[in-house]
Amino acid sequence: MRLKTEERREEILKRLHSSEEAISAKVFAIDYQVSRQVIVQDIAVLRAAGNHILSTNRGYLITVPQVFSREFKTRHGEEQVEEELTTVVDLGGRVKNVSISHRIYGKITAELKIESRQDVKQFLEKIKDSSSKLLGDTTMGYHYHLIEASGEATLDLIEEKLREAGLLAPLLTWEKEEDYES
Repeated sequence: MRLKTEERREEILKRLHSSEEAISAKVFAIDYQVSRQVIVQDIAVLRAAGNHILSTNRGYLITVPQVFSREFKTRHGEEQVEEELTTVVDLGGRVKNVSISHRIYGKITAELKIESRQDVKQFLEKIKDSSSKLLGDTTMGYHYHLIEASGEATLDLIEEKLREAGLLAPLLTWEKEEDYES
């Protein structure tokens, strides 16, 4: 079957996602009536687009990176936001969101997606340049962050460093019983 380049790449991805076994460049080349080198280039383009494609001696596989997450309760003022966020990203974490537990409105969550110092800088600039306040200001500085990382050890280290910096807040009895995972 002869497909246009983008169609072929979409088909390659679909097949990789649906296959439990590796698929060789040779098989793809025969099926799509192109050279093996064209398939190798397609795979390179698909990887560059963010697809997690693993090369093995038997062919290509899609890998799904494992992501671990943990919610941390913190408390601080505006002057410690940068310290909190840079601690997380410098240790390999990603700040997925911020939440508060409001007595009237319940849980309120806002997406953040902060992964780097540049993201921290941009977030702080947005706060500074607007008349908006931090979500945690509503609850006297108490708030939660869902943090993602590549492993539990990274999350443990983030927790340790946030505790050392005096930024972690203890969970109350009723909070321990509730499920705060997003």
